[in-house]
Amino acid sequence: MNVKLIAYTPDPERTIAAAAKICYSSTDVETISEGLTPEKTESFLNMLTQIGHESPMEHVSFTFAVEGVSRSLLAQLTRHRIASYSVQSQRYVKLKEGVFSFITPPEIAKDPQAEALYLKSMEQCHENYLALADALQNRHTQTLLDQGLSEKEARRKAEKMAIEDARYVLPNACETKLVVTMNVRSLYHFFQLRCCNRAQWEIRELAWAMLQLCRQIAPNLFQKAGPACLQGGCPEGKMTCGQADAVRVRSQGL
Repeated sequence: MNVKLIAYTPDPERTIAAAAKICYSSTDVETISEGLTPEKTESFLNMLTQIGHESPMEHVSFTFAVEGVSRSLLAQLTRHRIASYSVQSQRYVKLKEGVFSFITPPEIAKDPQAEALYLKSMEQCHENYLALADALQNRHTQTLLDQGLSEKEARRKAEKMAIEDARYVLPNACETKLVVTMNVRSLYHFFQLRCCNRAQWEIRELAWAMLQLCRQIAPNLFQKAGPACLQGGCPEGKMTCGQADAVRVRSQGL
């Protein structure tokens, strides 16, 4: 997994403090940023966190580029609807020989027998995909040639038409790449759910990587972000992982 922070709202903590300031004072837009020293900015952020006033957080966003993750993770990630996503398309990008990448779950990698079966399954999926793509492309090419297209144009269009349907045999394990943007309020919610030990392993690792990057840029803003157990007892009840102390240690080490 490779996660990079590629863009964010400039001066994010001060921007949120300015938004909060206009809520709680008689300041005008000409003087909204006056007096926002680092100490005053931190004070505003602490106040917002303590009283649960999160709407000013929506004025700041962070954009991440992510690769080396599975389509299975993508299905979970896009459940977080207050976000923007751009994902490598399986309709336009053909998984040719030598470029078929997939994610192997750690528990499968630990077991030689399971891993061998898994790798065989991935190989078979890719072979079936290529065979389907070739068969469909040949048929579509001939149809387009019969319609009067040049051979070059016919083959170009036929390939897209073919891989659009051939991709149906590809597994959830397929590696994908994406860019995701979330505002801070959405990130708080994302980290609360996905940094939790009960989250699926892959999206949990993504969430911790994103949180680490956010803290590097805005430490005061994200110092308390993470799973709910960082701020109190576990809300999972009898489903708790029982490892809240270890989670807190991990958070402090970011």
